[in-house]
Amino acid sequence: MDKPCGFAAPENEAKNMKHRMIYLIVPLAVLLVFSGCAFRPVISERPSTPLERLQSEFNREFNDPAFSNSYWGVAVQSLETGAYFYLRNTDKSFRPASNMKLFTTGTALVRLSPDFTYRTKLYRTGRIESGTLKGDLVIRGSGDPSITGRFHDGNILAVFQNWADSLKQKDIRKITGRVIGDDHYFTHEIMGEGWAWDYQSDWYAAQISALSFNDNCVNIIFTPGKSVGDTVSFRLEPPTKYVRVINKVVTAPPHQGREIVYQRERGKNVVVITGAMSIDAPEKTDWFSVENPTRYAATVFTEVLQSNGIRVEGHPASIDSLARYKYDSADSFCVASYQSPPLREIVKVINKVSQNLYAELLLRTLGKVYVNDGSARGGIKVVKQFLASIGIDPDRFAMFDGSGLSHLDMVTPKQVITLLRYLYRSPVKESFWNSLPIAGIDGSLKNRMKMTAAEGNVRAKTGYISNTRALSGTVTTKDGEPLVFSLIVNNYLVPTSMANTIQDWVCERLANFSRAQDQ
Repeated sequence: MDKPCGFAAPENEAKNMKHRMIYLIVPLAVLLVFSGCAFRPVISERPSTPLERLQSEFNREFNDPAFSNSYWGVAVQSLETGAYFYLRNTDKSFRPASNMKLFTTGTALVRLSPDFTYRTKLYRTGRIESGTLKGDLVIRGSGDPSITGRFHDGNILAVFQNWADSLKQKDIRKITGRVIGDDHYFTHEIMGEGWAWDYQSDWYAAQISALSFNDNCVNIIFTPGKSVGDTVSFRLEPPTKYVRVINKVVTAPPHQGREIVYQRERGKNVVVITGAMSIDAPEKTDWFSVENPTRYAATVFTEVLQSNGIRVEGHPASIDSLARYKYDSADSFCVASYQSPPLREIVKVINKVSQNLYAELLLRTLGKVYVNDGSARGGIKVVKQFLASIGIDPDRFAMFDGSGLSHLDMVTPKQVITLLRYLYRSPVKESFWNSLPIAGIDGSLKNRMKMTAAEGNVRAKTGYISNTRALSGTVTTKDGEPLVFSLIVNNYLVPTSMANTIQDWVCERLANFSRAQDQ
């Protein structure tokens, strides 16, 4: 009869059992051997040196579950030995935010020199007869960001007032033409590639022009009303008619103010302002950007001339609005000029307060001076040439603007510290490092790392755009060993303050680090 499936005949039972045991034992042994090799949990040995303990602590911080859906890029290197203290995703690409300014300003200081200056000139186009200029005045921009109160003890109109005084000294009391702003030194790019349209009213996204004035913004100063519910009062600086403000900001009960929001109609200079200001709040200064900054400069200069008794018959204009307009730029037709502070002072503003417009103007200046292309593309070409000369592969570096406001920019932490290491040993070291915020002291680090070993020690550039936080610079350890570092996190969804906390802790830990003693 047939045997039931799976059963052996009695006489073969022992023999078959023996074979089955062999078949089971051999694969099991192999499995155990390979399991030991491939799947055994890795248990790290207890860190034995201060540096190993530091690295272990850093691993724990950067593995914080709050950042499990984001990723950190970190590089820390000794400037004395070249040894790396810590590396994490060092060769991966990250959005750098305003850490891109390190590349723009570093290149500019090396290629243009810390002593580089801009010159903006005022030309006439006609004859001067009996106190009357029978023609126009043309302001020829050169990309200078310094025609602003920042560099003139808060006096926004200082340059224009000096020009008005020069015209009066030449006995000019009337201009039959108009004031024209010439921004042709740069190509027409009012914003950077990869910028969003929804923040174009805000100061940090001011339009780009070779003729820039007051950061291409209007200052607005708010004062709360006398009673809750009152519309707040405001005044503009400069007191210009170039913009029209629709004020919907109200006075709120004590400690109940809300964010003040600006909405400028695209292509216009009508600004709607909403929000609430606490009745017990002090006077508040804010800024909003303007449409067509070239015409803005021409308009405000016209207003200054008229306030000084110089009549201007024509309406201010930008040169682009005048078909085929030409003028003689020979020195004999220059009636006034303005020379900027040296680049080292301009770079301080860019890096300490993270001024985006200045970085964009500087990028285009590099392009104009070196490759006769006053565009972002021209400036980026110069930056990449410089980076190649210091050992950074330009093909693995994505730059679309000078400020880092673009979400298309991509850099690696190792590229950042390579740049910092080069600048630390370069002739522009002093100018560059003096431009960086100092922890707990000034700039964008003024309120961070206070009362720690990092205060007054760390010099670093901050960076922030949505879901991106960066901090890169230098710190000196307790042993006096200088380090460069770059800490970048992308794609986080927790509050930015949590990213700040980790960055600050890392800087404090590095400042307290000693190779010689236990921590």
